[in-house]
Amino acid sequence: MSGIAAVPGLPGGVGVSRLRVYDWPTADGLSGGSPHLHAASSEAYIVLAGRGRVQTLSAHGLATTELEPGTVAWFTPGTVHRLINDDGGLDILTVMSNAGLPEAGDAVLTFPPEILADPQSYRRHAALPASGTEEELADAARRRRDLALDGFARLCARAETDLDGALRGLYEAATTLVAGRIPDWRAIVEAGPSAQVSATLRQLELLESGSAGNMRESRISTAADSAERFGMCGRLTVWSGES
Repeated sequence: MSGIAAVPGLPGGVGVSRLRVYDWPTADGLSGGSPHLHAASSEAYIVLAGRGRVQTLSAHGLATTELEPGTVAWFTPGTVHRLINDDGGLDILTVMSNAGLPEAGDAVLTFPPEILADPQSYRRHAALPASGTEEELADAARRRRDLALDGFARLCARAETDLDGALRGLYEAATTLVAGRIPDWRAIVEAGPSAQVSATLRQLELLESGSAGNMRESRISTAADSAERFGMCGRLTVWSGES
């Protein structure tokens, strides 16, 4: 087979996950997750339950978007985002472009500048233990979140008077951190989203010529969900692969 049915992954090469946003309190009195950006992928939120906010820092400045059941919000690469869980029950379905890239290092946490400038230090602080008790893993995720919040607070303070400078420094650090991953990312995109687009364009050519094309390969697939784990912003369940 050479059509869309032969290309693995969800439609459009997206990644889908359920995010139960952390209700852990922070130093500024708010509860929520770790601020971060994505270097190459866009992300969408579909709010399932609960109420909260997402704070963002982008080329358009600082902003806060209210989240409630039914809200659909999305942002482009480079947008720093921090989820706030106002009522303790914020539950979100996330849709990511370029499935596989976030897990391959596309997400960059807003650690303080001195850590962002040192790739080894960044990796050490960003990684969670491979094993441990639930309490140990939660403590590690909280420490990582709090460190990212420290850097985010500094970033926002600078952005209030020097938005371009704040973002320029962050993006330069992020670019250095991800540069070595690009060959792997390119392979992921070519095998997923790009392959699906190519298959669709080929299907249009076949339809135009009077052929059923990919429709002869029609089928249904299901995706298996992973065990819930500690993510950057909350407890994360990811759907991937086919079953």
